[in-house]
Amino acid sequence: VQLQASGGGLVQPGGSLKLSCAASGRTFSLYNMAWFRQAPGKEREFVAAISSGGSTYYADSVKGRFTISRDNAKNTVYLQMNGLKPEDTAVYYCATGQYSTVSSDYNYWGQGTQVTVSS
Repeated sequence: VQLQASGGGLVQPGGSLKLSCAASGRTFSLYNMAWFRQAPGKEREFVAAISSGGSTYYADSVKGRFTISRDNAKNTVYLQMNGLKPEDTAVYYCATGQYSTVSSDYNYWGQGTQVTVSS
């Protein structure tokens, strides 16, 4: 499985960005997908997950601001980020594996896309 994340960039506080993660493979609809992020000097942390059946789960820090979704026809998972804060600045990674908030439960990772929130 190969994952390609995109959509990061520089945005002002309060702004929005939409990240995309395109996956290879014919059975994308069976994949559980997630987004993690890692800020400089910090450990990688869970952001959001979506199961193969469409269930979603969010970290408390992003709940109500971020939305994870998937388009199985396009083999793509998205992360819509609204109301961005400077503390959301990080490299964002998509991953696939067990439906979980724990990074070690995910077997395949994308290369990461930088999100910077600054005025």
